[in-house]
Amino acid sequence: MKKISFLCLLIGGFVTARAGEAPDSLQGGSYDIGEVVITGTRNETDIRHLPMTVSVVGRERIERGFQPSLLPVLTEQVPGLFVTGRGMMGYGVSGGAAGQMSLRGIGGPAQAGVPTTGLLVLIDGHPQYMGLFGHPISDAYQSMLAERVEVLRGPASVLYGSNAMGGVVNIVTRRQREDGVRTNVHAGYGSYNTLETEFTNRVKAGRFTSVVSGSYNRTDGHRADMGFEQYGGYAKLGYEISEAWNVRADVNLTHFNASNPGETFDPLIDNDQEITRGMTSFALQNRYEKTSGALSFFYNWGKHRIDDGYHADEEPLDYRFHSRDRMLGVSWYQSVQLFRGNRLTVGVDYFRFGGKSWNQPLDGGERTPQVDKVQNEVAGYVDFRQNVGSRFTFDAGIRVDRHSHVGTEWVPQAGVSFRLPAGAAIKLTAGKGFRYPTIRELYMFRPANPDLRPERLWSYELAFSQQSPGGRLSYGVNVFYIDGENLIVRMPVSGRPLNINTGKIENAGIEAQIAYRVSEAWSADANYSYLHMENPVLAAPEHKLYAGASFHKKRWFVSTGVQYVSGLYKSLDPAQTEDFVLWNLRGSFRAARWLDFWIRGENLLAQRYEINAGFPMPKATAVAGVNVRF
Repeated sequence: MKKISFLCLLIGGFVTARAGEAPDSLQGGSYDIGEVVITGTRNETDIRHLPMTVSVVGRERIERGFQPSLLPVLTEQVPGLFVTGRGMMGYGVSGGAAGQMSLRGIGGPAQAGVPTTGLLVLIDGHPQYMGLFGHPISDAYQSMLAERVEVLRGPASVLYGSNAMGGVVNIVTRRQREDGVRTNVHAGYGSYNTLETEFTNRVKAGRFTSVVSGSYNRTDGHRADMGFEQYGGYAKLGYEISEAWNVRADVNLTHFNASNPGETFDPLIDNDQEITRGMTSFALQNRYEKTSGALSFFYNWGKHRIDDGYHADEEPLDYRFHSRDRMLGVSWYQSVQLFRGNRLTVGVDYFRFGGKSWNQPLDGGERTPQVDKVQNEVAGYVDFRQNVGSRFTFDAGIRVDRHSHVGTEWVPQAGVSFRLPAGAAIKLTAGKGFRYPTIRELYMFRPANPDLRPERLWSYELAFSQQSPGGRLSYGVNVFYIDGENLIVRMPVSGRPLNINTGKIENAGIEAQIAYRVSEAWSADANYSYLHMENPVLAAPEHKLYAGASFHKKRWFVSTGVQYVSGLYKSLDPAQTEDFVLWNLRGSFRAARWLDFWIRGENLLAQRYEINAGFPMPKATAVAGVNVRF
């Protein structure tokens, strides 16, 4: 009854609300209401026909962020999404790590030391998470990969299964569209001996395309023993077999070394990490007038070596933690138009994941094994979408998902969209999200519990959006309610901590976004999110506001933005919140057809603030460099 009453209140109050689905103000300040997306539907679909909320960050916005990582740009531009940080560059893993993501309070950790597992990161639709720990590796998501990023805000478990209960971040990789060869070199240097470099070569010759990228990034960090160094490489090959069929294959590899000095009030010595992550995939795709689909294979792997460090009054550890993990996946889907205005999508997924971990003594002695497990997940899903006339679309889907250890999960979702006159749209959706317990939660370390059940939630959302004729002004607001149960939390049982399914979540909120193209040279955009949580969650702010403006004329480009964050829990025990305001400035000058100079300044108000308790963020920083094209 509480859920039904909430929805009735939303619908009743909506008559006078100027609310809506977030328009894509991320590409030059304008939003194409007929934009085509693939996240939330598997096949290319006009965003107006989808009942769920999808935000798109395009390549232009990514490039003009002048960031080696995608996540800072997403944090600014996507309402409801927040990613933790601890320095200028690098997120790390294990204790003291940043890069934890939450969307509408889902996905981020419910307690300290628990990584992101409820928000799914995809690369070209393929899940990206550790086979043992079940969480994404934030340092692997570099800007050089992305043509665009599509963020589905709300459950996406019907199409993507476990971990997508809070939403998905889908990185759509780059490609060369026009014939010829394009090469770009990006380099910059700045505060705290920070260096960032990137090289990208794109080729299209007839039916053949390729993208090859490489990067090297490093920083000393703004605190002692907080250095970070990263090597990355990406390659993608594609071939059009015919007008209807194409094939592609890619590989992505990143290695980073990160140091963690610990909290300022409890410093660590020699807490160092050596992490290698890889991904490769192969896809055969077809696209006809009334049907399209794909068969794809992917394989993710990782190799981790971690020194957990020690405190000043302790002896150094005589071992190192090692782990190797892997994930193999096979996905097939086919979408077909059965009759006018209809689209039916049927798909099957198979995932096999796991790995092993051990402690390796430094004296070369015999390793101490911890876990060696492999699990699998197989699922089938159906999504049905029907247009009724030119104004109304109905969408419904269901997934049956079988986990080798936990059991079977049924996942339904349904929604409607109404396209109104004058570029307006109303959308209503309800869906289930879920997450299977990870191998870590089931078997690793002291809180492990092999009897855990899946986490589950239901999400309800109502949205309105409108775009003016010509697209100069777009705006919208959406409201949501989330009710979750069976969340996995650590509780003392018989005198020791244990993972158990006793956590609950009840979140409600509102998200708004507006963009205005003032003139050919000037544009402005803003987004805001409010989140009410019955039970506090780390890395999920109560208020998040971003307002920015940009100027682009002839050779000059300048953008500036202010981000306000309030009610951010940086610690739960004891409960500590943080409020802060950040002012950032970015600019570039085209000195020649082939050469740009650029500069990026962050936290120019020199705010003192923390996102993770005990990890003060740097004050004002600056990085400047060049972009070369040939």
